[in-house]
Amino acid sequence: MPLVAAMLTRSNGAWKKATSVVQASICRDQQRPNHTTITSVTSVSQRRHFSSAENGAKPSRSHPSAAEAKQKRESDREFLISVLESSATKRDAKAYLQTYGSSKAKAVPKESPASTALVSDKAIPEAKDVSFFVQGSVPVESLEADEVPRVAIVKLREPQTWDDTLLGGVAKTLTRLRDLGLRSVIVLECSAEKSSVLDWKDVVTQQTDRLQKAIQKYGTPGAELVDGGIWKRSTTPPSASSLGHTKLSVGFGEAFTAPLRHGHILVVPSRAVVEETLEHTAADANEVIFALAKYFAGLQVNAGQNQTRTAVVDRVIIIDPFGGIPARNLGDGARVFINLEEQFNSIKATLSAAEPQDNGSPIPGISGNPKASHIENLELVKNILAILPSTASAVITSPIEAANLQSNQAYDIRRDAEEAMAGEVKTRRWQNPIIHNLLTDRPIYSASLPIGRIKSTTNGTYQRSSRMPTTTLAKKGLPVTIFPDTRTRSWQPPKPGTPRLKLTDTCVDLPRLIHLINDSFGRKLDAEHYLNRVQDSLAGIIIAGEYEGGAILTWERPFGLDEETAYNSGRLVPYLDKFAVLKKSQGAGGVADIVFNAMVRDCFPNGVCWRSRKDNPVNKWYFERSRGVRKLPGSNWAMFWTTPEAAVKDQVMEDYEDVCRGVVPSWADSKAAD
Repeated sequence: MPLVAAMLTRSNGAWKKATSVVQASICRDQQRPNHTTITSVTSVSQRRHFSSAENGAKPSRSHPSAAEAKQKRESDREFLISVLESSATKRDAKAYLQTYGSSKAKAVPKESPASTALVSDKAIPEAKDVSFFVQGSVPVESLEADEVPRVAIVKLREPQTWDDTLLGGVAKTLTRLRDLGLRSVIVLECSAEKSSVLDWKDVVTQQTDRLQKAIQKYGTPGAELVDGGIWKRSTTPPSASSLGHTKLSVGFGEAFTAPLRHGHILVVPSRAVVEETLEHTAADANEVIFALAKYFAGLQVNAGQNQTRTAVVDRVIIIDPFGGIPARNLGDGARVFINLEEQFNSIKATLSAAEPQDNGSPIPGISGNPKASHIENLELVKNILAILPSTASAVITSPIEAANLQSNQAYDIRRDAEEAMAGEVKTRRWQNPIIHNLLTDRPIYSASLPIGRIKSTTNGTYQRSSRMPTTTLAKKGLPVTIFPDTRTRSWQPPKPGTPRLKLTDTCVDLPRLIHLINDSFGRKLDAEHYLNRVQDSLAGIIIAGEYEGGAILTWERPFGLDEETAYNSGRLVPYLDKFAVLKKSQGAGGVADIVFNAMVRDCFPNGVCWRSRKDNPVNKWYFERSRGVRKLPGSNWAMFWTTPEAAVKDQVMEDYEDVCRGVVPSWADSKAAD
């Protein structure tokens, strides 16, 4: 259910109320005076931000023209639609409000809906008995002295090559992030190949001014330029982290924290003040970003003293014309999700070994090559996420996706997928990947969704589209442990009589595995019965993290076949017996995707089958990732498979159905089988 809809389900006329609230919130923001310096911003904390209609004050500026008013209405409508279409579940809504909700929303009595905040502020003059819905934080409200802002560190690569429409769209998206509770610190990377130092300084100055003006169009307080907060020393300054040594550090922290507390978006050019000479010099944008991350996280050491955390870095956003990290065999598409703990080394090796044309084509007017840029971005997010909380994530996307524009020939990366799966499921409309990720903590497309299903649709219709994703979400992630090890080859049917894995082997933590199953299914496993059932058929197990998710897979024999006959005839059935994720990890962190991908890519790349109750709410998720589904007559089971062309192979389908009907459940209770 969309986020706002989930928040307003108990209210009549929810849509009208939601619309009026979003518009009123943005109107309050637009009607404030324009504060451009830290000194003037200080006064903002002395008052609450309400519209002139609420506090009786006169507007601070003349009424907008008809054209401006129309443009603002359209912008507000787009923002509301982007929130309503975020595909956020009730779980997502609750998690978002717990993280970014206002103090009022968090103070709602327990008997009120968890995802709704109905606030009545009778202390406001001429606003008595006026109630309004608050989704998340009231836009641009100043923080209390003891609060730390939640921020995104944003890297804009080559903004001097973006046209005004593209830059304006990105500025609008970052302003919307602020409205939703996430304040941006933007670092500009403007290369100056074959140019003089003076030319580079001019480019940086021009682009910082251009970006500030673009942000200012979408409300106040606008953007604050911080041009002297990064210092450079001749020696590497001390740090509480051993990662990413750099000579850069934050020398004047208040230049960042003060405007952030008052709702400003910060613009930081990639240059630093040399501590010994007090002169400005060019600085590597990635080093500037890492220095900011260390400072905000409290890992920068000043005068021998560790500092405290000054902000919570929730997101690292890289907006690069080359887009996200490219995926193998996906044309110009990007990897949807990267589990850095498990995939960093292999992805970097793939990028390094690939031919230049395999990592995206150079874009006219953009300096550098895609291959080097992708490796640089991958290393940057790995180093930064390593020093941030595990809940932090990184989004790497293209300007056109960040701006949510549907057509721009200079940046639109498109290519038809060569193969499409029968019965494709189109379940996503065009969405802003950055807004979507903030509201759901997930990519727009699931990482385990087959490539044939990753197709965008336009105009609300489910038409086939050639557009491939160019956005990558990266998380610190979880290690994946697979027994038997698949790094040499995928699992193969064992020859009868040969030793095989047991769940009682020392490599398996059986008590934690049983707890995982019990917690995920919400019922108790009959461990003795289950161990006896799978001891001669176990193919292997997959474990994500510290038993946060996992899968148990078996080689099953069709009814009437002995093991020798089934092996010799090639009729042993690869079967997913248990697929489990701890309740606390369900819907977050991509645990289910990580386990599923390990199963279909590493363990059983040639296909696997499984069964699920016909009324299981997870069936939609299974359906989108399977090659096919069949309801088994006379039972409460639905059978799924990922095996290519299985539907046209009668013997395969008969064996699959026989196994799915014949597996005996192993639950300690008497409820219907799962």
